[in-house]
Amino acid sequence: MIDPVNNFQIPDEWVKRAKLPARELNELISSGRYVLLSDGSLLRRGYTTGTTAAAAAKASVLSLKMKVSEVSVPTPAGIRVTLPVTARNGRASAVKDSGDHGSDVTRGMEIIAEAKEHDAIVIRAGVGIGSKRGIPAINPAPMRQIEASIKEALAETGLKGAHVTISVPEGEEIALRTLNGKLGIIGGVSILGTTGFVEPWNEHLGEMKEELIRSAERLVLTTGRLGMRYSHMLFPGYEVVLIGSDISRGLKAAGGEVILCGLPGLIMNWAYPDILKGSGYLTVQEMVEADPENPLIDRALGRAARLSGKRVVLLNRNGTVLRDSGERK
Repeated sequence: MIDPVNNFQIPDEWVKRAKLPARELNELISSGRYVLLSDGSLLRRGYTTGTTAAAAAKASVLSLKMKVSEVSVPTPAGIRVTLPVTARNGRASAVKDSGDHGSDVTRGMEIIAEAKEHDAIVIRAGVGIGSKRGIPAINPAPMRQIEASIKEALAETGLKGAHVTISVPEGEEIALRTLNGKLGIIGGVSILGTTGFVEPWNEHLGEMKEELIRSAERLVLTTGRLGMRYSHMLFPGYEVVLIGSDISRGLKAAGGEVILCGLPGLIMNWAYPDILKGSGYLTVQEMVEADPENPLIDRALGRAARLSGKRVVLLNRNGTVLRDSGERK
């Protein structure tokens, strides 16, 4: 079974632990809305601001000619999703569904789209959508998603084109609780989403939170974005904190049960700085891909476990486990 959003090959053991009929589980996973964790539990994904904006945009165009209460839109992950909307006479709204993500600051945010007949497709950013150097903060993938959804609406209505303005009434206020200010984006929120779905956990890549590390009873320290994503799936019930290359600092701050998890590069170079000397490889990743059974990997894993005093889990890029020291200290 494969998760269609992140292309993760779900281990058979996880499927067995789910205790759901195979057909039912497959339908849930295939929808993109559900993530299966290693203990067999399921978490519900939310929808990105891009997917929400696409739904509002499509509904606004459809409502020029017909009644509409829900719309089906494409996502960058290649999965169609259906969202409820409120729409009438060219004005539509959709509310952002964050799924089981407990700390999404855009949860419940309303996105509005207003459409007028036009001779081509024109998409404009309105109030509450941020901008950087005068350019609206609508990323390329969601912009394509919005345009594709408008094209579908035009095909259904028979209209030649539409001028659609997308706005977020509370966008400027909500943006104060995001990183937009630090990124130089002013005046509102961003319309984002590389897959169309929001993972049901915090993937914020900000500074390492030492207070969170100190207070966590069960903790995974991870070195990168992929490690963060898969750590949530592998270790439900653990707090997951991104530490990047600052492994020693993260370990020093930790007080509870700790697992060090991530792609091999940073962890192996931290534990065994001379690992590539005389190996014939330029990078750790190159070595892992060319020779996953190389004894240098086991040697580095052993050093990492001894140096950290913790369980160390090295991951492949597809989320499978490359090595696991198995130590729980």
